[in-house]
Amino acid sequence: MSATKTPDVRQGTFKVIIIDLVGLKLTDGSGPDHSEVAQFVEQQGGIFHEGGVAERDLPNDGNVHFFYLPHLSEADEIFAETGAGQYDAVIAAATAIPAASKFALGGVRIGTGTGNMGSASWGGSNGEGGEAPLMNTPGINARATAQMAFKALLRVLPDLPVEALHKLVVDGAFDTGKDLVRFPTEKLEGKRFAILGFGNIGQEVAALAKAFGMDVVVYARPHHEERICRSGYHYAATPSAAASGADVISVHLGLGRLDPATNTFANAGLIDREVLSALNDGAVLINYDRGELVDVPALGEALSSGKLRHVAIDADIFKGPDGPNGPMVPYLSLLPEHGEKLALLPHAAADTDHPTRVAGAKQAINQIMDAIRNRKVANLKGDLPDGYVEQGAPSGSGDAPLVARLQDISAALAGLVHALATQSDPEHQSRIVEEHRALIECLDLDRYAAVSAHPAA
Repeated sequence: MSATKTPDVRQGTFKVIIIDLVGLKLTDGSGPDHSEVAQFVEQQGGIFHEGGVAERDLPNDGNVHFFYLPHLSEADEIFAETGAGQYDAVIAAATAIPAASKFALGGVRIGTGTGNMGSASWGGSNGEGGEAPLMNTPGINARATAQMAFKALLRVLPDLPVEALHKLVVDGAFDTGKDLVRFPTEKLEGKRFAILGFGNIGQEVAALAKAFGMDVVVYARPHHEERICRSGYHYAATPSAAASGADVISVHLGLGRLDPATNTFANAGLIDREVLSALNDGAVLINYDRGELVDVPALGEALSSGKLRHVAIDADIFKGPDGPNGPMVPYLSLLPEHGEKLALLPHAAADTDHPTRVAGAKQAINQIMDAIRNRKVANLKGDLPDGYVEQGAPSGSGDAPLVARLQDISAALAGLVHALATQSDPEHQSRIVEEHRALIECLDLDRYAAVSAHPAA
């Protein structure tokens, strides 16, 4: 096999625009703190500027210059700054990049989904057919997103009315001996949690649900089935199958591929009437992924019928000259009738975590500098343009997938053994075994016992 030739190092002065905040921790009187990212740019041999390229006389010094304009948001102002190819590359998080914005050397999305990365320079959000590479930073905000999704759930389940009880206590209007009977609740343990998607975020949400003793079922592509099973979860072949009998459903699939002919994403409206009708009555829906994933008219019907008791949505919303715009807008129509059942966030679930945003920005800076200087592309989305080479995924072992599977099995078995060892009631032990049947069925325990008794020489 012939070795792949590494392209020569690209020489010259280059300009990268950073659209979106790269630091969220507030400083005294000077706004969000981006100093850590600015220092990182300098450490990597780049130069960091606050403001745009038009505001300074840029020397031809052979450096990569980063221009920080985090408050650009509307398409017209982004186009005015980038439509003439003023910058060679872009780093963005949630802000939508117009198709007409030009970046000849690439773009990186801080996060996973690239639905907002619309520049024709890399062929739009699919990254197909352009001259420049499109990249992302998958997994960087997975844990933060999962924790926020669980915060949304714990707001309503278990359904103890904490604020109301607090007020009764403060007002001296509660007698523990007499009044507790009016507030029955049910714990999360044993309730069914449906997760759509088993990427980085889906895996983190599943782990949290499992830690609460919930019965986890996951819909994902078939090649994930073995790992889902070995992790102690149930596998579902369709979204409706995952939703069947679920008390909670959380979606983490991303928008999927954009169909150029219809200008719609593959997963738009995935949470439809069929999926919602499969849930238990009084279920909770969490969409901390993309607003377009839910069929909003069907959602309104599910709220009216009592199929859903609470809905938490995290989606982009922007201020425009004609009022709000973005994927959150359709949900606003539900407020007059269902406002008390809705918790709407402006795509803030993961993006408000300062360390996560800083880490994502640093990774994006490394990726874009490597693409510019060395024509090496990591975390490619779509097609690899001519003249570039794709970086292999880093691995800490000779067989990373095997190590990951063994870690899953080990963690699942440890939890099962602990649960059984701390419970002396045979009936309760039987219930624990039944709850973990998906894991047990995935393991060939007879074969394991035979190998243990007669190890290979």
